[in-house]
Amino acid sequence: MKRFEPKPGAGGSGVSAVLDPTLFARHSGLELLQLLRDGRLPGAPIASTLGFELVAVERGRVVFEGRPAPTLYNLQGTVHGGWIATLLDSAMGCAVLSLLPAGTLCTTTELSIRYVRPLRAENGRVRAEGSIVHLGRRLATAEGRLFGAADGRLYAHGATSCLVLPLPPEGGPQAGAGAASST
Repeated sequence: MKRFEPKPGAGGSGVSAVLDPTLFARHSGLELLQLLRDGRLPGAPIASTLGFELVAVERGRVVFEGRPAPTLYNLQGTVHGGWIATLLDSAMGCAVLSLLPAGTLCTTTELSIRYVRPLRAENGRVRAEGSIVHLGRRLATAEGRLFGAADGRLYAHGATSCLVLPLPPEGGPQAGAGAASST
């Protein structure tokens, strides 16, 4: 399969806004994530905007990496907690997605983050690792940790609950998702 070439999207971002809905019908969550990791599908626009990428995926476990930068700082000179929460939400939500069959979606219904220490640009690249705790018919839970890629130092950890739902017959993820989506 050839590598994904970005198409002009809304606002000239160069990134498609969402994946073709038929991909969710044809591929399992694990297959989709493997295609994303390998660059054969576009990543979520939020990953491009906030500067993080999918680096590892297996059944029930997903890893994203990002590099904190001063452009992500709050007024106190540390990385804004929302950036950390977004990386963890992505890792945990995608850990759930990695276990879902074709034709099934998930969306975050609850997110809890515990910040352990401040994060700054000089701390270097970080890894957000998400892993599944429970997968049921309608609800899944996962946990995650954000730590230094080089030194393993923990910066934050969290937990999520995700609603598991079938792909709507009329098409894409937007048709049935009501909560925030981590994919």
